Amino acid sequence: MQDKLLIVDDIPANISLLLDFLTDVGFKVLVAKDGEAAIKKAEYARPSLILLDVMMPGIDGFEVCKRLKSMQTTQNIPIIFMTALSDTVDKVKGFSLGAVDYITKPLQAEEVLARVSAHLNLRKLQEQLENEIKIRETYAAELEERNLELKSFAHTVAHDLRGPLTGIMALSDRLLTNTESTQLVKYLQLISDSGQKMLEIINALLLLAGVSQQNTIRTQAIDMKDIINQVLEKRLDYLLKELQGEIILPDNWPTATSYAPWVEEIWANYLSNGLKYGGRPPKLELGANIQDDKMIRFWVHDNGAGLSEPAQAKLFTPFTRLHDDDVEGYGLGLSIVRQVVEKLGGEVGIESIEGKGSTFYFTLPILE
Repeated sequence: MQDKLLIVDDIPANISLLLDFLTDVGFKVLVAKDGEAAIKKAEYARPSLILLDVMMPGIDGFEVCKRLKSMQTTQNIPIIFMTALSDTVDKVKGFSLGAVDYITKPLQAEEVLARVSAHLNLRKLQEQLENEIKIRETYAAELEERNLELKSFAHTVAHDLRGPLTGIMALSDRLLTNTESTQLVKYLQLISDSGQKMLEIINALLLLAGVSQQNTIRTQAIDMKDIINQVLEKRLDYLLKELQGEIILPDNWPTATSYAPWVEEIWANYLSNGLKYGGRPPKLELGANIQDDKMIRFWVHDNGAGLSEPAQAKLFTPFTRLHDDDVEGYGLGLSIVRQVVEKLGGEVGIESIEGKGSTFYFTLPILE
């Protein structure tokens, strides 16, 4: 990319010398003949470096430098003063205002080129360093966030697996010492339920790992009715029967473009939470609305007690768990839902009023 220089001088001979020489060696050269014009041109054109005469009619070079360094758009442009002054005080003043160098008149073309090239290289190295620092700061912030998530993740998984595992061990001990065959079926059912919970946690972990590692996703039109039927019949049938849950479905679904296996996991989490933490018996209503931004908002409304605003704010935070008197939940699942939906180009959210239930939603792109 061609470097752009701005020459600011009121003497035509100086301008002509610098313009011809610097253009010949490959620079794009702009010219201003007074301070006000220099400020306007610098702000508009954003030159790579400015050669600025000190003694000019109107505002002098020091005032021009001061103004340029006070503006965000021009404050990082290197400024080299051109002056016949040899007074050290004037040079110190220029440096204090932000200039990077001085060239003494009468100008020598080779000296000008050497100084300009040196300061352009320094500026480029400085920009590279600043960019590198920004990148490292971004990586450091992301690493810190991931470490915090990992810590919370480990705590959540340990907590979730400890419960069913403890139950399996206790029930196994009872089976070993129990001689009444009437209790065997009950104990075996409890063991099966605990194993089911552990399997759900393991599947959630595998899904999270897949979302984190998969960079590209092949999306296509999805049959939302079929996906929800699969979830209800094959994954939540036992929970629906146990809790005597009621599901209200719309007659038709708008068609979204997405990745069906992940969308199935979204619904499995939302519907499972709705059944577990909704009313007694739970009643869930599902639906979808097409938004103005060509996204479809899919939602499930429950008949639960609703959530306070502080509780809502915690819901989709990675591995945050809500604690109530009766139930404990919304930990691992909703964190994964948020990451899955964002990977699919949508967003998640909740609308809830205490005493009137909650509506959990997610958005996906509409099929064009």
